[in-house]
Amino acid sequence: MKWADQLFEEFVDAILTARDDHEFERTASRAAHGLGFRWFAYLRVGDGRPSLISSYPKSWTSRYLRLNYHGLDPVIQRARVERGIFSWGTQGSALRPNKEQRRFFEEATTFGIKSGITVPIRSGFGQMAAFTLATDDPIMKPDRVLARAGDIVQLIGIYFQAHLSERIVASPVAVENACALSQRERQCLAWAARGKTLAEAAVLIGITSRTVAFHLENARRKLGAVTIAHAVAQAVRRGLLP
Repeated sequence: MKWADQLFEEFVDAILTARDDHEFERTASRAAHGLGFRWFAYLRVGDGRPSLISSYPKSWTSRYLRLNYHGLDPVIQRARVERGIFSWGTQGSALRPNKEQRRFFEEATTFGIKSGITVPIRSGFGQMAAFTLATDDPIMKPDRVLARAGDIVQLIGIYFQAHLSERIVASPVAVENACALSQRERQCLAWAARGKTLAEAAVLIGITSRTVAFHLENARRKLGAVTIAHAVAQAVRRGLLP
């Protein structure tokens, strides 16, 4: 399996059971890092106040929302009119920013935001969203990621939007009663229950030891367990393990 395909599979496993903004942010951040980017941002814009989930510096996002920068941001303006995924840079001529927008880009650069990839998403009823991966690395070439894994990035953005929207419209009771563990999390717990180490479980499942640890920690947190052993006991008691 290609690295990007495996990354997407792990992203889907995690996003299916994300229950709040923090878990959505954590899942998307991990995918962004796996693709070589430092940050991700999801911005939904409609008639009211924009909604933002991101791993950008909080000082930047609070300023962005307070000053309504979504109305100025050249990346968001381009996402409003384009349908396909695109790359961008704060020094790129493709966006053709005006003087005010150039100042916006200069300010973004002071927070380290230099270039990235954006997935435009049409939400209906006059709403739109943009899913962005961004980097502070001046050497990184987002165009290369776009060429190698643009389809995966687009799918990640669409899945993020779809499952976030589903969580928003779901009733609190339905969300609370939903099975908390993904298939991959149950797999990792099942091997832990059989005494397998991270390395052994990684070989058996076909993922890295670090990914096994990630899924075990997610499972522990979702089950409200203190340790992995406690999470295994909780999962067994609830009949969640294969």
